Amino acid sequence: MNDATHPSPVPVRWAMAVKATLHCLTGCAIGEVLGMAIGTGLAWGNAPTLVLAIALAFFFGYALTLLAVTRAGLGLRAAIGVALAADTVSIAVMEAVDNGVLLVVPGAMEAELADGLFWGALAFALAVAFVVTTPVNRWLIGRGKGHAVVHRFHGGGHGGHGDHGDAEDDGHHRHHGDH
Repeated sequence: MNDATHPSPVPVRWAMAVKATLHCLTGCAIGEVLGMAIGTGLAWGNAPTLVLAIALAFFFGYALTLLAVTRAGLGLRAAIGVALAADTVSIAVMEAVDNGVLLVVPGAMEAELADGLFWGALAFALAVAFVVTTPVNRWLIGRGKGHAVVHRFHGGGHGGHGDHGDAEDDGHHRHHGDH
């Protein structure tokens, strides 16, 4: 039976979801911190600062996946498709939660770069986003979506994500050349 005719979920261990979420968190954190620092440093308002932070989070999240799958030999056009399929939902959830937390922490959006509140609130928001996004990634991977898409195109050169011992071997996770 091949993957296309077998729609049932694949059992996924939490370790695989955590790895996928850490990958997402890395790109999101780079973009988020950079965007918040630039917006705050330039004394921008909340809306333009959040827009910049979110845009940079998506940019760096996608860039990390593009780097990994192009290193694995995938062409740029195909790599862009893989990055969009693998990371969009994860980054969107992480950014919604992260920025939602920042908006509700009193004084976080008004804090200056030199304030402990700025950095503390940002770290707290990213931690909450990680906790919320991990089960989302587990659910996506179990259905062959999200970060599972990356695994179809390379055999483990993606920040340790190639450890398919995290998913039960029922034929759903193949290192492809057969697609």
